[in-house]
Amino acid sequence: MLLEALPQVGYASAVLGDELASWAEQEASALLSQLGERWQHVQAVAEKAIEVARILAAEDRSVLVAAAYLHDVGYAPSLNRLGFHAVDGAHYLRDQGQERLASLVAYHSGARFEAEERGLVKELVAFEPEDGPVMDALTFVDMTTGPTGRPMSLDERVAEIAARYAPDDPVHRAIVRARGFLQAAVERTLERLQGADGQPM
Repeated sequence: MLLEALPQVGYASAVLGDELASWAEQEASALLSQLGERWQHVQAVAEKAIEVARILAAEDRSVLVAAAYLHDVGYAPSLNRLGFHAVDGAHYLRDQGQERLASLVAYHSGARFEAEERGLVKELVAFEPEDGPVMDALTFVDMTTGPTGRPMSLDERVAEIAARYAPDDPVHRAIVRARGFLQAAVERTLERLQGADGQPM
């Protein structure tokens, strides 16, 4: 994906005509648009979520896209409480009255493994976990999109995350431990995509 082809703010509302997705896009832009590659990644994840949302029940499609826009919002400096972006972002969303989005963000992409490595399980379990197609799809779109928005395989994504952190870093240890968990979510989503239209992503 070319970076100049990434969607501008207003893309989700134009495609989905949905208030939740539009709100999430605006929030993510306000909090992350100055963070360079982080914002590029988030935009690409959200664009992929719009494509993947067809496998979900109608009422869940905008939830997936909103969660995709907001999954990394905890990296915003103004939201940094614990230094653990999944839970920091979830607290922000809870404060906005978005409890389901808070849960999806709290647990996205195997965040429970990082919570264990950081000793923050108590903080994570303050949020109700959600399992199922929406969480699988969120993990899929995040874990097949690189830090600049380029599509990646899961193996490439795990490798690049591990390479960015020293072996004794909680993120490195967590991504190595989460590998099988992430693979299962990706495979389930690919199966649903094939079932939806006979064409894998």
